[in-house]
Amino acid sequence: MGGFSLFHWLIILIPVGVALFFVSRKPLVGPNRFGGRPPAMGFGQAIGSFFKNYVNFSGRASRSEFWYSVLFFFLVAIALLVVDRSETLSWIWSLATFLPGIAVAARRLHDINRSGWWQLLGLVPLIGSVVVLAWYCRASTVDESREAVFA
Repeated sequence: MGGFSLFHWLIILIPVGVALFFVSRKPLVGPNRFGGRPPAMGFGQAIGSFFKNYVNFSGRASRSEFWYSVLFFFLVAIALLVVDRSETLSWIWSLATFLPGIAVAARRLHDINRSGWWQLLGLVPLIGSVVVLAWYCRASTVDESREAVFA
């Protein structure tokens, strides 16, 4: 029982280095290939869009649409846990919102010009979750050529 060996440090530092590489790497240069810039939304609009685009994996979702949807999901989940201690309603709610949650996350990644498949990186314990969370918080990518024309 000693301190950390070189092997232990490599086990810790390599995943952290890989995560930092993915977070700091810039998305593709040029216009966003997933469509025009999405509008900012209020809470009600975001929830409406969440259910309207139930399994729509194309297009883009703004940060407000994504985070209001996440907030709504957790508020309803907590309310269902309070109402039903057996967690049956919570499981039904989770199953009902599984696909729209993946869809809005894919659209959110499209907003920063990344493929929706990158959310699978979140399955990597700890490091992957941090990387994907950082991407969800990142500002939208804009098409500079279009912005210059309209400015």
